[in-house]
Amino acid sequence: MTTPTRVPRTDEPASALLSTLAEQGATGALSTESGIVYLATGHVVHVESAVTPDLGDLLTHSGALAPDGWWEAIDQAGRRCRVGRQLVDSGRLPVGALELCHLGALFDAAYFVLAHDGPALRFRPGAAHWLGAVRAVPVDSVLRESRRRRELLHRIWPEPAVDRAPLARVPGPDAADLPARRGRTLAQVDGVRTAAQIATALACRTFHTLVELRRLAAAGLVAPVAPLVPTPAPTPAPAPVSAEPGPPPRPTAPDEPDTAFLRRLLHALEAL
Repeated sequence: MTTPTRVPRTDEPASALLSTLAEQGATGALSTESGIVYLATGHVVHVESAVTPDLGDLLTHSGALAPDGWWEAIDQAGRRCRVGRQLVDSGRLPVGALELCHLGALFDAAYFVLAHDGPALRFRPGAAHWLGAVRAVPVDSVLRESRRRRELLHRIWPEPAVDRAPLARVPGPDAADLPARRGRTLAQVDGVRTAAQIATALACRTFHTLVELRRLAAAGLVAPVAPLVPTPAPTPAPAPVSAEPGPPPRPTAPDEPDTAFLRRLLHALEAL
């Protein structure tokens, strides 16, 4: 078992460290705040992110693979990190379909992992993904494609909140005569789903969904849902402070009567 090696937080972006690991021909997993990049001999073999559909979602929701077949491959070959090979060898999936879907999922996740290019958290030498190697991609290709996607999405609509926040329809603009794919994407916007969840529902790659969602945002048809901020309880207004000294405030409860004084007063009245 390989002991994880922690990468200290620095101002160096994750992309720079990824390039260094590629030059070293490293094998392992580089973790960032948005996901994990898996390397084998300096090449990217898989990328995963919590905000994109994984390969299993894309295969099963598109109908290319039955859910039972996916989970059976994981049970049989997950521990050996050969799930991809098991899908092909069992005849459940052609190798070309697996490679095409895997590359789409890899580049989708890489966009989110490298979009803001924050610092790396740690590198685990020797760590491998349970999917196994399907097709290795040079690090330079992954970085270049991530930059291209970021620039393209920025040109369509410069607000990146569309990529992660729940999205809602905006009343007012006319949504008629939209292209078919854009209309299907808009139909999935319900005020709760994020771009990744919409992509999963459509069995579509996240980047293609992001393109349509940013175009919808640019047309004024969708907008990110603002997070709910709890309203603080109102605090009572402080009592006004006088500039001149005055008597102490009246007590809220009356003082106890002086019974001895009342008794003497009663005796004096009786004597009179």
